Order: sequence, then structure tokens, then C-alpha cells
Amino acid sequence: MNVRLAELKDLTYIDHLQRKNSDVLGWMSKATFEREIPLARVMLAEIDKEPVGYLYHGSERQTCKIHQACIEYDLRGQSYGAALVNTLLDHLKAFGVLNLMLHCGSDITANQFWRAMGFYCQVIAPGGRKRSRDINVWRYDIQPALFTTETKPSNKPIKWMRGENVHLQKGQRQMASHAR
Repeated sequence: MNVRLAELKDLTYIDHLQRKNSDVLGWMSKATFEREIPLARVMLAEIDKEPVGYLYHGSERQTCKIHQACIEYDLRGQSYGAALVNTLLDHLKAFGVLNLMLHCGSDITANQFWRAMGFYCQVIAPGGRKRSRDINVWRYDIQPALFTTETKPSNKPIKWMRGENVHLQKGQRQMASHAR
């Protein structure tokens, strides 16, 4: 297995993988990756020179954020994601970055991965209206922190309301009277 910086020629693969997993990743435009790849913010994991996943992160400031990380579904749990994260951590240590953070939907199995990688849930944020889920904000202290606060991660399931009409009126939300 090899981890390398992504190149513009990898854009088709990255976009394809993120679209296949958009229900858990969200979505970034191709233009975003076209801008970020030359800035060395996208890494690719490969087996026998074939891509198996990627990690997209922010700039090397005091806190760096992972925007997206994804491994091919049938290859998850085989340390490819760990290799990407560990490569990023080594890179960030060299730049003196203090911590690494990311947001992960509470209903996504990746939460177990982040905990196993040594991240801790710093806070739970409310999610958007579309998926109605909590967002776990994970943090990894690269340099020892003076103070930390750990929160038990949420595992709140998505509440789908099929056939329900939701009407917004001047800042008010009228929610359905029953949830399924």
C-alpha cells in the first residue's frame, strides 16, 4: 500500500468515490478539488498503483480540519484509512500543527474509526434539517493540550418523515406532530 499526494489526473476517481458516498460525505465540487490538489491538500491511498481512497484536509494552521476521508466500501477496515490519517499526522507534526479536527454525522459507522484512531469527541453540534442528525466534532491533539473536554459521541439515528409537509414561516419551523 502506498499513500501519495493526489494529482489532477486523479480527479475523476476522487469525484467518482465521493459521489458514490455522498450520503455520508456530503459533496464537494470538482472545482474545489481542482483548487486544492495543487496545494497538496488531497492524499490518495493506492494498492498496486490503483486508488482505493482519499483524504482531503485544510491548511496547516494551528488546527487542521479533515474535510473528507473515504475508502472504497469493500476495502474498509483493512488499515487503508489509518494509513492516510497517519501520513497526514506525520505531515502536520512537521508543520507544528497543534490538533486535527473533523465533523462526522452521528449515524455514520466512521465514528468508531475516528475513536480507534485516537480522536475524541469534543462537542456534539446540531445537524441540518435535511438529515436531522447530530454532528460529532472529533479532535486529535497532535501536541499535548493543556485542557481538553471529551463528550460522549451521539449515535442519534436519522428521523425520516416521508410524506410530511414542513412549512417555514418567518423564522418558525412547523414540525410534523409525529415522527416515524
